[in-house]
Amino acid sequence: MTEATTTPDAPTANAPTMGLFERYLTLWVALCIIAGIALGQAIPAVFRAIGAATVAEVNLPVAVLVWLMIVPMLLKIDLAALTQVGEHWRGIAVTVGVNWLVKPFSMALLGWLFIAHLFRPFLPADQIDAYIAGLILLAAAPCTAMVFVWSNLVGGEPHFTLSQVALNDSIMIVAFAPIVALLLGLSSITVPWNTLLLSVVLYIVVPVIAAQLWRRTLLAQGGREALNKLLHTLAPLSLSALLSTLVLLFGLQGEQIMRQPLIIGLIAVPILIQVYFNAGLAYWLNRRLGVEWCVAGPSALIGASNFFELAVATAIALFGFQSGAALATVVGVLVEVPVMLSVVQIVLRSRGWYERARVS
Repeated sequence: MTEATTTPDAPTANAPTMGLFERYLTLWVALCIIAGIALGQAIPAVFRAIGAATVAEVNLPVAVLVWLMIVPMLLKIDLAALTQVGEHWRGIAVTVGVNWLVKPFSMALLGWLFIAHLFRPFLPADQIDAYIAGLILLAAAPCTAMVFVWSNLVGGEPHFTLSQVALNDSIMIVAFAPIVALLLGLSSITVPWNTLLLSVVLYIVVPVIAAQLWRRTLLAQGGREALNKLLHTLAPLSLSALLSTLVLLFGLQGEQIMRQPLIIGLIAVPILIQVYFNAGLAYWLNRRLGVEWCVAGPSALIGASNFFELAVATAIALFGFQSGAALATVVGVLVEVPVMLSVVQIVLRSRGWYERARVS
């Protein structure tokens, strides 16, 4: 019964240590991006076949890689300890506010400023509105699975992360369509509910159940030592799956990158600003409210990342596969991992600055 009343897997007060692989992760990411684009050009038929392996617009090979990324992290979570997550209500309030009251509307503003005005001379005139629509779709859906990866990299409080993701999923089911409809000025939005529900089941429900069954079996047979040994063994698996995902995503989109690099670069500008703005806002608000760093880190990361599977599927359903909206959401896929890794580094390097406010 001890395990049900304690949180032994929560991060300690010490900063998470980074091995050689993690320390040079930016270099590995860059190499994987280059490798993905090169392989996509060299063997396009293979990547087209992988890209076609979808159910309700959810790519199954990517889903497998996401599983490999998040299951080792979910093994750290004691579901019984979720009853204590109320202690982190300020962090939850900040993240919900940024995700649903700031993020979609700030992206609409950035899209209007950059795409409709500053970059208009360099973009196809007939696709301007579609690009903005794609950006709004991207911002209106908070990330589901990948935030477990980002939270783990900053030593985030795992129970807070799981609770926040579950809450965002619940809100998304009722709020996504009205917010998108409001910002796009449409009377109704055709939300691909099969994509939304399948993604939640695939990326949250099933992995959580599998990880908890595995965890309980290990604790029953070998105790805490067996669990820690397995976590140590699986540690490289998450990052390896992350890098493999990069190769796959950039291989799938390499043709578009090579065909229209300027358009992709211009669309990426408001997305990059959006990520850093929302992450910074959430991080700063948590600091002002005296939230622990191990909660503020994942709060900032959850506030900045996007549920790109849902965004891409909705863009295709509303505007078509070859539309500017679909392209804008794909650009979100391309920049998601590299830019979120940079936010991870900022959170890690700023820990001293963050905690000085709590001490004083």
